[in-house]
Amino acid sequence: MISRVELARGFAVPSHHHANEQFAVVLSGRVRFGLGVEGSSAHRYEVADGGSIVVLPANVPHSAEALEDSVILDIFSPPSATTGVDASVRG
Repeated sequence: MISRVELARGFAVPSHHHANEQFAVVLSGRVRFGLGVEGSSAHRYEVADGGSIVVLPANVPHSAEALEDSVILDIFSPPSATTGVDASVRG
């Protein structure tokens, strides 16, 4: 499943996990991804435009925050009924 996601600066996707492997391609903007349980020593990655890719393994908690207005191409395998953006809150 491929999903094009537009995030406004400050938009936060709370920590969540799913059975799908996810590839997030940052097409424009800048996004901070968290990988691991929220509040732990989770890894943080800042990804800028230019086609940078973050691989989010299945069943691993992850989060995201748009540091700038951003466009992301999310690729899920197998297809997902929802995306993390569905449960998001504005930061």
